[in-house]
Amino acid sequence: MAREVITIECSEARKEGKSPSRYTTTRNKKLQTEKFEVKKFNPALRRHTLHKEIK
Repeated sequence: MAREVITIECSEARKEGKSPSRYTTTRNKKLQTEKFEVKKFNPALRRHTLHKEIK
């Protein structure tokens, strides 16, 4: 299988003392070798923030 399930977490929420939002998605590990980053909505902060891949 070339696709793997990953979890992305908000990188700004912990700095502000709020609970981080998490999303699950898939990525092609043969084409994307670096860590996955995308802007997603964080309901606790009520705005779009940068979410990074976590292990």
